[in-house]
Amino acid sequence: MENFRKVRTSEEESPLPFPDLPPDVVEMKVKEGSKIRNLMNFAMAQMELKGSRQIVFSGCGRAVTKTITCVEIMKRKLGGLHQVTKVRYKTLLEVWENQDPLPGGPAQNLTVHKNVPSICILLSRDPLDPNQTGYQPPEPRHGLGTQLGEAAEDTASSSTKGLKRPLPPPGEELLTKKVQVQVPDSPRGSGSTDRQPDHHH
Repeated sequence: MENFRKVRTSEEESPLPFPDLPPDVVEMKVKEGSKIRNLMNFAMAQMELKGSRQIVFSGCGRAVTKTITCVEIMKRKLGGLHQVTKVRYKTLLEVWENQDPLPGGPAQNLTVHKNVPSICILLSRDPLDPNQTGYQPPEPRHGLGTQLGEAAEDTASSSTKGLKRPLPPPGEELLTKKVQVQVPDSPRGSGSTDRQPDHHH
C-alpha cells in the first residue's frame, strides 16, 4: 500500500436526522482538520448577529470528538440551549491511486468504502420536543454553577494550602490548551499531519 496515495474522500450526503428544521438552518460540518476557533467564531456570529434560533453541528469519524467540543463551548457561551444528539453511521468513499503503476498494467485505483460513526447535534434556543430520543434540556444557569463552584473551591483550598497563586477557574485553562493544540498547520493546510504520505520512494 505504500505507493498508494489517497486522492479524494467523499461522504454520502444524507438529510439531517431532525424533523421540522427550518430550511435555512445552518449546518456546521466539522472536519478533522477544522480549527475550533474558526468554527466557533462563525457559529457564534450566526446565533448572536444573525439571530438564528437553531444550529446543527455534524461530524464523522475522527471529527466526532471535535464536534462535541464545539457544542459544549457553544452551550457554555450562550446558555439556555436545548439539545438533541443523533448518532448514526455514514459511508465514506476513499479513492486511493497507485503512484507508480506497473508499465503496461492497468491504472490501479482502489475505492474503499468505510463505515464511520457520524454525530449530528441540534442546538436550539427554542424548546424542542423533550420526548424525542437524544434530547437534553438546557443546563440550569445559576443553581448548578454555584454548587459546582463551591465544591471546587473547597477541594482547591484544602489541597493547595502551601500555594499562594490563585487557581484559574476550572475549564478556562483547558480551553486555551485545547485551542493551542489546533494551531500548527501542515504545509498543505489540511491540518492532519498524521496521514501525510511519505514521498521518498
